[in-house]
Amino acid sequence: MRVMGLDVGTKTVGVAISDAFGWTAQGIETIKIDEANEKFGIERVAELMKSHEVSSFVVGYPKNMNNTIGPRAEASERYAELLRETFEKPVFLWDERLTTSAAEKMLISADVSRKKRKQVIDKMAAVMILQGYLDSQSNKR
Repeated sequence: MRVMGLDVGTKTVGVAISDAFGWTAQGIETIKIDEANEKFGIERVAELMKSHEVSSFVVGYPKNMNNTIGPRAEASERYAELLRETFEKPVFLWDERLTTSAAEKMLISADVSRKKRKQVIDKMAAVMILQGYLDSQSNKR
């Protein structure tokens, strides 16, 4: 079974999936959502969950730099709870501080155009979130 990593924003959710062994994360897609109108893309998450045989979720948890919880982290907590209630699978919050900026720097260094960066940044951030989680789990084996 695989793990799904999610980078939750106000307009998009980046999605990454682990390999079957839980060693590597691959970006899958970016789901369009509308947080203001409570459209969270759960139907698409369900489709991806089934097609990739997902057994658990990792949701990016954007804490403030001083380790406090702000509005975006609270939104991630709500999204994680929605996943738990909808799918009845384990959901882990993973500290994602600076992953989006790290993903952007990586894309800039790879000379990806601004337009293309905008299309893949959330998916890349989801990969970084999930890979961080997977790496932490491999240290426990």
